[in-house]
Order: sequence, then structure tokens, then C-alpha cells
Amino acid sequence: MSPYKTTRRASRIPADRTGGSGGRSSKRPELGRTVRRNVSAHGFLFGALVCFGFFTWYPMVREVVMSFQKTRRGKTTWVGLENLERIFGDPDFWTAWRNTFLFTALALLLGFAVPFFVAVLLNELRHARAYLRILVYIPVMMPPVAAVLLFKYFYDPEYGLFNSILTTLHLPTSAWLNSPDTAMVSVVVAATWMNMGGATLIYLAALQGIPGELYEAADLDGAGLFRKIWHVTVPQTRLILSLLLLLQIVSTMQVFVEPFLLTGGNGPQNSTMSVVYLVYEYAFDMGGNNYGVASAMGLVMLVVLAGFSALYTRLSRTDD
Repeated sequence: MSPYKTTRRASRIPADRTGGSGGRSSKRPELGRTVRRNVSAHGFLFGALVCFGFFTWYPMVREVVMSFQKTRRGKTTWVGLENLERIFGDPDFWTAWRNTFLFTALALLLGFAVPFFVAVLLNELRHARAYLRILVYIPVMMPPVAAVLLFKYFYDPEYGLFNSILTTLHLPTSAWLNSPDTAMVSVVVAATWMNMGGATLIYLAALQGIPGELYEAADLDGAGLFRKIWHVTVPQTRLILSLLLLLQIVSTMQVFVEPFLLTGGNGPQNSTMSVVYLVYEYAFDMGGNNYGVASAMGLVMLVVLAGFSALYTRLSRTDD
């Protein structure tokens, strides 16, 4: 037998055994790390799903069930479509929807456009930008009740700040919250001031992500500020604008805190009554036995907002 063959055979067998045992031992810790990592990840995911299901999906399902029920003295009975027939026959229901749509339109006119132009202005500044960002975001950090009560003091017809300014300028004063002609506009102004900080910072972050070469090319073409905004800024921030538009419509149609604290919910001649406030009235201000009617009204709002969101998403996807 050749010594070369013996040496090769002897050296090959231990090498295979060593490599095989080393591969198996190296795979075991790696498999253990993968299992532990996946177990912790699935644990966090399971906890999030439990919280989401308990605090979001369960109330939604419970609302749908209660909208077809009636509770009296602790006893629950099925009434079918009786709750829906009652709210559709209530004149306040249609008044509340009209006020809600009016509030949403005015809030979009002010609360959607103003933060965008404030963000454009901050983006054009070269000094004190950080200080102004904090200044714009301060109303969002304030408790909503404190901010609303501050505006309630401003709107006071006798000693409020706004009428004091108008008197100083020798201009006619206004009843603000006490007049059906100005109550809704006053509520919209307060809501816009309270919530514009977050949208402004989101717009500002989107503006800072636009390449500077686009503005340089616009400058070379002789474009002014408004043409640069229309042809460069708006197309580059279109996704953020679309997303915030949808979120703002959904949030403004659920307005409750501002009219409730500023005008008591209804306002003069029911001029600030919203759908959510009417749900509150049915559930708590009418003997406590109208949870089914309140749930039916909430179900109608859910269907309207879900339908609008689906239609808006579909149109946006088609447009894209």
C-alpha cells in the first residue's frame, strides 16, 4: 500500500468528523438565538394585537350590536331598525350633520391651508427656525381644555381680548360665541390654533426633503415664490398633503371638545351642535336609556367615514 494513500485517508476521516461536529454545534446556538428572537417578537406582536382588539375592535363590534338593541332598567331587548328610524326622524340629527359638514369645510379652509403656508414660511427662514418651530408647536402641547378655556376668555363679549382689540381700533365688536352667525367660525379658529402645530412640523419635514436643485432650476427659469410653491413644492409633497387631508377630514368630523366647552355643545340656535355631541346627548343627557340610539348614530358616522375613506383612497390610487 502506498504511504501517500494511507496519509490522505487518515487525514480525511478526522477532518470530516471534526467539521461535521463543529457544524452541528455551531448550528445549535444559532437555532436557539433564532427561536428566542422570534418568540420575543411574536410576544410583542401578540400583546399589541390583544390591546388593539380589546380597545379598538371590541368597542366597534359592541357598538354595532348595541345599535340594534334597547336597554331599559338593566334589561336588553332587540329592536331591529327602530333606533335607526328614530335618529333619521329626529330633526336634530340632520342639523348636527349640517353643522359637522360646515365645521369640516371651514376647518379644511383654515386648518389645512394655514399650516402648509406657515411651514413654507419657516422653511424659507434662515435664522431662529428652531425657536419658531417650538413656538408653533406650543398649542399642541397645551391641555385641550386649557386651550379652549383660553379662547373662551378671548371671545368674551364684555372683557375678552378680541373685543378689546376691536374697541381700541374703533371697530364694531362682535358677539362671537353668542351669535349663530359667528359661533361656528369662532369654534373653527380655536380648533385651528390648537391643532396646527403638528401638521406644520410634518409639512416642514416634507419640505426639507425636497432637493434644492429643483428650486435652483426654478430660479433659473425666473419663477417667483408662488410659482415655485405651485410647480415644485406642491407636487413634491403631494403624498403628505393627501394623507393629512384624509386624516384631517376624519378627525374634524368627530369634533366634540371645542363646541362642548366653548358653546355648551349646542350653541345659539343649535349652530354648533355636532354629530358626536348629539351622540353624547343621547347616551348621557336623556335619562341614560338611549345607548342603543347613540350607538346607531355612531354606526351611521362609522359607515359615512369608512365610505368616504374608501372612496378617497380609491380616487387617489387611480390618480396616482
